[in-house]
Amino acid sequence: MQKLTALLLGATGLVGGELLQQLLKDDQFERIRVFTRRTLELNHPKLEQHQINFNAPEEWQALVQGDVLFSTLGTTMKKAGSKKNQFLVDYTYQYQFAKAASANGVSAYVLVSSAGANPKSQVFYSRMKGELDRDVKALSFNQTIILRPSFLDGNRQEKRPFEQLGLKINRWLTRYVFKKYRPTPAKVVAQAMINVAVNPKKYSDYRIFELDELFDLANDNT
Repeated sequence: MQKLTALLLGATGLVGGELLQQLLKDDQFERIRVFTRRTLELNHPKLEQHQINFNAPEEWQALVQGDVLFSTLGTTMKKAGSKKNQFLVDYTYQYQFAKAASANGVSAYVLVSSAGANPKSQVFYSRMKGELDRDVKALSFNQTIILRPSFLDGNRQEKRPFEQLGLKINRWLTRYVFKKYRPTPAKVVAQAMINVAVNPKKYSDYRIFELDELFDLANDNT
């Protein structure tokens, strides 16, 4: 199998950070191009860092060259400060990047969305995620894969006390009541992203995987 060049958006986040570590260890990938607003304190022979201004796509569009784009960018309402700013990060930046990748001939696109994503939802966050899921479908990727995890479990750089409380409650409920909706460890999401990307024949065209399918995807090494 020809070794791949991965493009990664959101490497400073929980899933993106885990995905980066897995990609650097994975022999199926020879180069990892990371696009961030700030430089990562990490050096690796496979790692290629690009510090960019997301508000100036004309400066970075030509750099979006590779085999697969992994998109894990996202923020919180608290950090963004407004719905407008959160939409800018979660939808606009990711869509602009996907559009550039598609125009440059990147063949595969793997996006981390969210459980409950629905473009017709009355809930802002769910509607925003659903709109992105819908709109990237129209881009000319050979493979568009969308993963919809629930609560993301893992060690974050930033502290989110209310989310941590929600995780504790969710772990208890899903252990004893709703096992289908258990929290999704970041390492599971990251491994699932890699597995679908390196199996384009098995996971082809436009596919959406809900949270209860992600554990099986992460274990699929065929």
